[in-house]
Amino acid sequence: MNHIRKQVVTRVIAERVVFVALALVVVASAVATKRSSITAPLAEIDLGPSSALASIAPAFEAEPQVAPEIEVIEVVEFTPEQAEAGSRWFDGRKVRPAKTIWMTVTAYSPDHRSCGEFADGITASGKSIWTNGMKLVAADKRLMKFGTMLSIPGYDGGAIVPVLDRGGAIKGNRLDVLYPTHSTARKWGVQKLPITVWEYADTDESING
Repeated sequence: MNHIRKQVVTRVIAERVVFVALALVVVASAVATKRSSITAPLAEIDLGPSSALASIAPAFEAEPQVAPEIEVIEVVEFTPEQAEAGSRWFDGRKVRPAKTIWMTVTAYSPDHRSCGEFADGITASGKSIWTNGMKLVAADKRLMKFGTMLSIPGYDGGAIVPVLDRGGAIKGNRLDVLYPTHSTARKWGVQKLPITVWEYADTDESING
């Protein structure tokens, strides 16, 4: 009996030794795996040319801003007879109507509330805001170059006024008419109007477009 008991005790001890040894191997393997998988925090990741992340970083960069396309607008051309019948004088020269364009028209003033840091009394064309008695217009340069002559219903009694300015928000089919004060400009609001574009009648040169 003592012999059998010793065998049982020996077998139990051996099984426990094997179990402890296996447990130690598993723990050691887990520690090694964890250490090998540790990475640097995001603040320390190298985004240099050799970094794998550098190749995907440009995908998160903002796309360059592109000016909006000029929308299709209603344009009515004048016949030679209509142009001659509607001719006027502007700045000492005879002018005639070339076409009518429907446009969205807003208003602005020369102070900081409309012009911000550019409120220095000088338009984008280099002319003073007092040019033409302070009756002038801002337009998109892609649509109307400086000096283009326009008449706008409700502005300066429908008299001819020049395009002498630009505006950050004046893109495409839009105009901004100048008023001396912010409060007066606000009264104009937003209007869609038929704008007449004029050209000189005493020369083949056209300043429009």
